[in-house]
Amino acid sequence: ALALAACAPTKEPFHATDLSGTPLGGPLALADHAGKARTLADFKGKVVILFFGYTQCPDVCPTNMAAMARVMELLGAQDAARVQVLFVTVDPERDTAELLAQYVPSFNPSFLGLVGTPAQIDAIAKEFRIFFKKQPGATPTTYTVDHSAGSYVYDPKGALRLYLKHGDAPDKIAADVRRLLAGE
Repeated sequence: ALALAACAPTKEPFHATDLSGTPLGGPLALADHAGKARTLADFKGKVVILFFGYTQCPDVCPTNMAAMARVMELLGAQDAARVQVLFVTVDPERDTAELLAQYVPSFNPSFLGLVGTPAQIDAIAKEFRIFFKKQPGATPTTYTVDHSAGSYVYDPKGALRLYLKHGDAPDKIAADVRRLLAGE
């Protein structure tokens, strides 16, 4: 039996960080940019990519969202239909549902923006160990928000599986997503 086990092919590791079995995450109950109440359970059967950011972000957020749009292109229509990208705002003070409805789908029409009260966002950020902090600007409304830049990936069964670092290549992300869609 040991000889056979030694000859068995080993699975390639994911390109992203494997979070399988970690205690990160938790319930997510927010409104989408159309005003519909959403939880992660709404997307069971799909790979969910969850990113925390804000619409006024000058660099990280638009770069990440553009990369996710490229991932969807690489997956092709059939596989992309089984993926849901969720953008959770860490700036609910400025990021209204209306603003999210303009910003988030501009990268891909299937992407959803999620918004909640500051207390809801704080609670969810703690569950995912997301850092964010308002940095003063020249005026009270021109502040920036320092925030974590990675994304979390759930498999179609609803289990948290991967952490994507900001800057991961879209082709590598697409390869990992395909593996999750295949049931790995």
